[in-house]
Amino acid sequence: MIEDLTKLAEELGAARRAASEVRGRAVSDDGLVTVVVDGDGGLAELELDPRIYRNPDSALLADCIKQTIARALDDATQQAFAVVRKVLPEAERDELLFEPLLAEVDRRTGGSERWRR
Repeated sequence: MIEDLTKLAEELGAARRAASEVRGRAVSDDGLVTVVVDGDGGLAELELDPRIYRNPDSALLADCIKQTIARALDDATQQAFAVVRKVLPEAERDELLFEPLLAEVDRRTGGSERWRR
């Protein structure tokens, strides 16, 4: 059983690393804002087409950027979820938190952290 847990922990560790390497991308409906987020949800790229300055409405621009970031985050989440489903086919989308599961495996295997490498 410990061998099975250790193997699962190694697979989850690999999935966590792969999920953190995804890049979510989205383009606004008007094509003027492009956003890329990393696997941790951080903003990796923000591109504003120069035509965006034709409309001086800063509130509209801010809303467009926020909506595009949200879509990029959703894209990254979908990609990360696909990685997790390869290891845990029954996983639900809201189960992308690896640390609690890995901590439990760590506890059950007596603290072996070789899978974290």
